[in-house]
Amino acid sequence: MVANSTIRWLFSLSVVLLTSLQLIQCNVSYDKKALIINGQRKVLFSGSIHYPRSTPEMWEGLIQKAKDGGLDVIDTYVFWNLHEPSPGNYNFDGRGDLVRFIKLVHEAGLYVHLRIGPYICAEWNFGGFPVWLKYVPGISFRTDNEPFKSAMQKFTQKIVQMMKDEKLFESQGGPIILSQSGS
Repeated sequence: MVANSTIRWLFSLSVVLLTSLQLIQCNVSYDKKALIINGQRKVLFSGSIHYPRSTPEMWEGLIQKAKDGGLDVIDTYVFWNLHEPSPGNYNFDGRGDLVRFIKLVHEAGLYVHLRIGPYICAEWNFGGFPVWLKYVPGISFRTDNEPFKSAMQKFTQKIVQMMKDEKLFESQGGPIILSQSGS
Protein backbone atom coordinates (compact mmCIF):
# COMPACT_ATOMS: atom_id res chain seq x y z
CA MET A 1 0.00 0.00 0.00
CA VAL A 2 2.85 2.40 0.80
CA ALA A 3 4.49 1.59 -2.53
CA ASN A 4 1.28 2.38 -4.44
CA SER A 5 0.78 5.70 -2.68
CA THR A 6 4.45 6.59 -3.26
CA ILE A 7 4.14 5.74 -6.95
CA ARG A 8 0.96 7.85 -7.23
CA TRP A 9 2.65 10.72 -5.44
CA LEU A 10 5.70 10.53 -7.72
CA PHE A 11 3.46 10.33 -10.78
CA SER A 12 1.48 13.39 -9.62
CA LEU A 13 4.70 15.27 -8.91
CA SER A 14 6.01 14.38 -12.38
CA VAL A 15 2.83 15.67 -14.02
CA VAL A 16 3.06 18.92 -12.05
CA LEU A 17 6.74 19.35 -12.94
CA LEU A 18 6.18 18.62 -16.63
CA THR A 19 3.27 21.05 -16.73
CA SER A 20 5.39 23.69 -15.01
CA LEU A 21 8.29 23.13 -17.39
CA GLN A 22 5.98 23.31 -20.36
CA LEU A 23 4.68 26.69 -19.20
CA ILE A 24 8.11 28.03 -18.32
CA GLN A 25 9.68 26.98 -21.62
CA CYS A 26 6.93 28.27 -23.86
CA ASN A 27 7.64 30.44 -26.86
CA VAL A 28 5.06 33.14 -27.55
CA SER A 29 4.82 35.09 -30.79
CA TYR A 30 2.21 36.72 -33.00
CA ASP A 31 1.65 36.35 -36.76
CA LYS A 32 -0.91 39.15 -37.34
CA LYS A 33 -3.68 36.56 -37.06
CA ALA A 34 -3.23 34.89 -33.70
CA LEU A 35 -0.98 34.31 -30.73
CA ILE A 36 1.34 31.40 -31.35
CA ILE A 37 2.43 29.44 -28.30
CA ASN A 38 5.05 26.75 -28.83
CA GLY A 39 4.47 26.86 -32.59
CA GLN A 40 0.68 26.49 -32.45
CA ARG A 41 -2.01 29.12 -32.90
CA LYS A 42 -3.99 29.34 -29.68
CA VAL A 43 -7.38 30.63 -28.74
CA LEU A 44 -6.96 31.81 -25.17
CA PHE A 45 -9.77 32.45 -22.74
CA SER A 46 -9.14 35.40 -20.48
CA GLY A 47 -10.88 36.87 -17.48
CA SER A 48 -10.12 39.78 -15.19
CA ILE A 49 -9.14 39.64 -11.56
CA HIS A 50 -8.40 43.03 -10.05
CA TYR A 51 -6.03 42.14 -7.22
CA PRO A 52 -6.76 45.16 -4.97
CA ARG A 53 -10.49 44.40 -4.92
CA SER A 54 -9.85 41.34 -2.76
CA THR A 55 -7.46 40.40 0.00
CA PRO A 56 -4.20 38.58 -0.72
CA GLU A 57 -5.62 35.60 1.21
CA MET A 58 -8.40 35.35 -1.40
CA TRP A 59 -6.18 35.49 -4.49
CA GLU A 60 -5.21 31.83 -4.69
CA GLY A 61 -8.84 30.72 -4.48
CA LEU A 62 -10.01 33.27 -7.05
CA ILE A 63 -7.24 32.25 -9.44
CA GLN A 64 -8.09 28.56 -8.99
CA LYS A 65 -11.78 29.25 -9.66
CA ALA A 66 -10.81 31.08 -12.83
CA LYS A 67 -8.69 28.13 -13.94
CA ASP A 68 -11.41 25.64 -13.03
CA GLY A 69 -13.81 27.75 -15.10
CA GLY A 70 -11.63 27.26 -18.17
CA LEU A 71 -9.53 30.41 -18.28
CA ASP A 72 -6.00 30.38 -19.67
CA VAL A 73 -5.15 34.02 -18.98
CA ILE A 74 -5.74 36.35 -16.05
CA ASP A 75 -6.09 39.95 -17.16
CA THR A 76 -5.37 42.63 -14.58
CA TYR A 77 -4.99 46.38 -14.51
CA VAL A 78 -2.17 48.04 -12.61
CA PHE A 79 -3.72 50.62 -10.31
CA TRP A 80 -1.51 53.73 -10.48
CA ASN A 81 -3.29 55.62 -7.69
CA LEU A 82 -2.86 52.64 -5.37
CA HIS A 83 0.81 52.14 -6.17
CA GLU A 84 1.99 55.78 -6.26
CA PRO A 85 -0.15 57.69 -3.75
CA SER A 86 2.29 60.62 -3.88
CA PRO A 87 4.95 61.43 -6.49
CA GLY A 88 7.81 58.94 -6.32
CA ASN A 89 6.45 57.15 -3.22
CA TYR A 90 5.47 53.63 -4.15
CA ASN A 91 3.33 51.10 -2.32
CA PHE A 92 3.24 47.43 -3.27
CA ASP A 93 2.14 45.97 0.07
CA GLY A 94 -0.98 44.01 1.03
CA ARG A 95 -3.68 44.31 -1.63
CA GLY A 96 -1.14 46.11 -3.80
CA ASP A 97 1.37 43.24 -3.93
CA LEU A 98 1.29 42.93 -7.70
CA VAL A 99 4.36 40.68 -7.87
CA ARG A 100 2.87 38.18 -5.42
CA PHE A 101 -0.41 38.17 -7.35
CA ILE A 102 1.34 37.47 -10.66
CA LYS A 103 3.46 34.73 -9.09
CA LEU A 104 0.29 33.04 -7.79
CA VAL A 105 -1.18 33.15 -11.30
CA HIS A 106 2.02 31.54 -12.58
CA GLU A 107 1.92 28.84 -9.90
CA ALA A 108 -1.60 28.00 -11.04
CA GLY A 109 -0.27 27.42 -14.57
CA LEU A 110 -2.01 30.41 -16.14
CA TYR A 111 -0.76 33.31 -18.24
CA VAL A 112 -1.05 37.02 -17.42
CA HIS A 113 -2.18 39.97 -19.52
CA LEU A 114 -0.76 42.95 -17.63
CA ARG A 115 -2.62 46.19 -18.33
CA ILE A 116 -0.37 48.93 -16.98
CA GLY A 117 -2.78 51.62 -18.06
CA PRO A 118 -2.25 54.28 -16.91
CA TYR A 119 -5.97 54.97 -17.34
CA ILE A 120 -8.16 52.07 -16.29
CA CYS A 121 -11.79 51.47 -17.17
CA ALA A 122 -12.72 49.57 -14.05
CA GLU A 123 -15.11 51.78 -12.11
CA TRP A 124 -12.07 52.82 -10.07
CA ASN A 125 -11.71 56.33 -8.64
CA PHE A 126 -10.32 58.88 -11.09
CA GLY A 127 -9.68 56.14 -13.69
CA GLY A 128 -6.75 54.94 -11.61
CA PHE A 129 -4.87 58.23 -11.93
CA PRO A 130 -3.32 59.38 -8.64
CA VAL A 131 -5.00 62.54 -7.33
CA TRP A 132 -1.66 64.35 -7.08
CA LEU A 133 -1.40 64.16 -10.86
CA LYS A 134 -4.07 66.84 -11.35
CA TYR A 135 -1.85 69.32 -9.50
CA VAL A 136 1.11 68.90 -11.88
CA PRO A 137 1.57 72.28 -13.63
CA GLY A 138 0.45 72.25 -17.27
CA ILE A 139 -1.01 68.75 -17.17
CA SER A 140 -3.74 67.69 -19.54
CA PHE A 141 -4.97 64.12 -19.13
CA ARG A 142 -4.96 61.52 -21.85
CA THR A 143 -3.44 63.84 -24.44
CA ASP A 144 -0.12 64.38 -26.15
CA ASN A 145 0.95 66.48 -23.18
CA GLU A 146 4.54 66.50 -21.88
CA PRO A 147 3.76 66.72 -18.12
CA PHE A 148 1.29 63.84 -18.45
CA LYS A 149 3.59 61.74 -20.64
CA SER A 150 6.52 62.33 -18.28
CA ALA A 151 4.58 61.19 -15.19
CA MET A 152 3.09 58.24 -17.09
CA GLN A 153 6.49 57.17 -18.41
CA LYS A 154 8.04 57.15 -14.92
CA PHE A 155 5.26 54.95 -13.56
CA THR A 156 5.23 52.61 -16.56
CA GLN A 157 9.01 52.19 -16.41
CA LYS A 158 8.77 51.44 -12.69
CA ILE A 159 6.25 48.64 -13.30
CA VAL A 160 8.09 47.18 -16.30
CA GLN A 161 11.38 47.17 -14.39
CA MET A 162 9.72 45.43 -11.42
CA MET A 163 8.38 42.73 -13.73
CA LYS A 164 11.81 42.31 -15.36
CA ASP A 165 13.58 42.19 -11.99
CA GLU A 166 11.23 39.41 -10.87
CA LYS A 167 11.58 37.62 -14.24
CA LEU A 168 7.83 37.66 -14.82
CA PHE A 169 7.79 38.22 -18.59
CA GLU A 170 7.37 35.16 -20.80
CA SER A 171 10.76 35.74 -22.39
CA GLN A 172 12.26 35.31 -18.90
CA GLY A 173 10.23 32.21 -18.04
CA GLY A 174 7.36 34.11 -16.40
CA PRO A 175 3.63 34.17 -17.07
CA ILE A 176 3.22 37.63 -18.64
CA ILE A 177 2.50 36.99 -22.31
CA LEU A 178 0.78 40.32 -23.02
CA SER A 179 1.42 43.77 -21.60
CA GLN A 180 -0.05 47.06 -22.64
CA SER A 181 0.26 50.69 -21.72
CA GLY A 182 -1.14 53.85 -23.20
CA SER A 183 -3.14 56.90 -22.28
